[in-house]
Amino acid sequence: MFKSLLVAVDGSEHAKKALRVACELVKNGDAKLHILHIPERLAHETTLVWGIGAVPLEASPEDIETAGKQVIEKAKANAQELGATQIETHLGQGDPARIILNEAEKLGVDAIVLGSRGLGDLAGLIMGSVSHKVTHSAKCTVVTVR
Repeated sequence: MFKSLLVAVDGSEHAKKALRVACELVKNGDAKLHILHIPERLAHETTLVWGIGAVPLEASPEDIETAGKQVIEKAKANAQELGATQIETHLGQGDPARIILNEAEKLGVDAIVLGSRGLGDLAGLIMGSVSHKVTHSAKCTVVTVR
């Protein structure tokens, strides 16, 4: 069905569900799973991300990158447990919607799988969520998981 999929993860419950769906779509074939994480500074004082602990708002760029790598590694381990065998991980920086779209195009994926909600803030509700922006701009299939 798909030769390659990109799943964006941020540690939220919706992203974890998206990872499970992406793994279901790739586990019975030769499809490659690309896992992408874009660390973000959130408006919250601290954030719990995929069980790695709190990341303070005043964290250094190095601390945020380290936490991002931990999110990616946990997602990869989870994907392996769920039956995915061909996995590549990617860590991005910048506007999540733009990075997801750029990575999808650069990698030539057939589909993007995302959670309908993530760890984003209230501004996402007002200006449009990442999943909404990706869905309306992607040049490939987009699967949004609730």
